[in-house]
Amino acid sequence: MITIAETKNSTYSVNSTKWMLTITLILSSITYYPAKVIAQTQQPATTKQAVQLNRSGTSSQQRTSRPVFVLPKTPARLSPVSGRRAGMGSRDNCPAVPTALTALVPLQREQKASKQTDKSILGIVEGVTTSERPTFWFYVPYTQDLTVGAEFILQDNAGNEIYKNAIALPPKPSVIPVSLPSNASLQVGKIYRWYLKVRCNQQQTASVPIYVEGDIQRVNLDSRVVQQLEAATDPGQKATIYAANGIWFDSLTILAQERQKNPNDASVAEDWQSLLRSVNLDNVATAPLVK
Repeated sequence: MITIAETKNSTYSVNSTKWMLTITLILSSITYYPAKVIAQTQQPATTKQAVQLNRSGTSSQQRTSRPVFVLPKTPARLSPVSGRRAGMGSRDNCPAVPTALTALVPLQREQKASKQTDKSILGIVEGVTTSERPTFWFYVPYTQDLTVGAEFILQDNAGNEIYKNAIALPPKPSVIPVSLPSNASLQVGKIYRWYLKVRCNQQQTASVPIYVEGDIQRVNLDSRVVQQLEAATDPGQKATIYAANGIWFDSLTILAQERQKNPNDASVAEDWQSLLRSVNLDNVATAPLVK
């Protein structure tokens, strides 16, 4: 027979056991929670968070994107006059070529009711630069032994000639640079017109050249872009930043210089091709580059 005292002692023992279990659970949870938090903060970075150290020992985000040109919002267009990014077909006794004379510049095509046969290559041909003396780039399919010569012309917005010079043609179809000399420069905010003309006829005074033409304007960078460029760790990053902010000539020239210095670098070639293809210049994206 169980006495009342024994019942009380049994109840007390059960209650004591419950209290001990409760206290143990509370203490274990308090110990577990901060340990879990610490463990979470010490987890290694994932692939998306991975960074690399540059030569100075500081971390920088690894570049994963290629240069892609984005048309600037302003100015909407530099000039009301249409340009020409690609030269017409065989003219002036020049031989037929698979790829036309081409200026490496963005083209915004205009929808015109004109019945001109070459209307598809007419449009807004323009680009901006931050350089006082930018470099222009052209794909030239005509070579030294096929032409009389070529000339580059730069005019201000009033049609006054700023610079004019004969251009040496390449030994084989290639992309060539045309740089401004020390006595010719662009002023910020002003619009300039450029031409590259190629003649294949000995009677130059009566011949009609194959030519390309367009506009260029020098601009200043805003502080945000300047900071991005200062933080960039390699030329490819800088070219990508210029392209994303609509600064065509600077982006193209950086990549061209990298191609000249590293002709066998596959990554540099991919950057160059990415930029040209973003403005529909696929047909010259793999053409050789003349120094």
